[in-house]
Amino acid sequence: MDFYLTRSGRFDGRPKAMTTELKIDFVSDIACPWCAVGLGALEQALAATGDTVKATLQFQPFELNPQMPPGGQDITEHLTEKYGSTPEQQKQIRETIRQRGAEVGFSFNPAGRGRVYNTFNAHRLLHWAAEEGAPGAQVALKKALLAAYQGRGESPESADVLLAAVKEAGLDEARARAILASDEFAAEVREREQLYLRAGIHSVPAVIINNKHLISGGQPAAVFEQALRQIAAETASA
Repeated sequence: MDFYLTRSGRFDGRPKAMTTELKIDFVSDIACPWCAVGLGALEQALAATGDTVKATLQFQPFELNPQMPPGGQDITEHLTEKYGSTPEQQKQIRETIRQRGAEVGFSFNPAGRGRVYNTFNAHRLLHWAAEEGAPGAQVALKKALLAAYQGRGESPESADVLLAAVKEAGLDEARARAILASDEFAAEVREREQLYLRAGIHSVPAVIINNKHLISGGQPAAVFEQALRQIAAETASA
């Protein structure tokens, strides 16, 4: 049995809570507002389960609009073409997303995103942040990119917007600029994208725990918390 020292200075015979390490792959796209909601909810769940769960979180690429040409497309036009939704329906969905975002501490741009863009360069930078950045750098960059696009309606197609996010995340701006001027990490990102497509991932966010447990969609924090505790318990007992 483990013992620990209480604040009073006496040793307590109660066993320490066991901490289980979990690997979490968060498959997502910064073009997806539900990914911002899902990330916020997952982080709340991780904070709530910190006594039993130690997680390694890594973002994996998924492009909602891989064929989007330069300049993007008006978002109302895009959603109508893609989903057949009306402007009124889109407004209602945006309000639902805004409310869910507020619950997890994410503020969406009240005017919406305006346009839908290609996000491939953002994924290349996120891959670089995971490969070469300090611990936590990829998470910081992901949040900065989501805040730029979903929070302020800025274009992720713009090198200036991407580099501002890199700077905010504390990463090397000059290195990022060189990556954007080349095709570095392009092959690696496409390979990862195909990996998850072959695995049956066709919508995001998709949260994969220990390479076998899938939680789909921007679920509430309580759903993530329950899943994390259950998976941690099963992993520990195994």
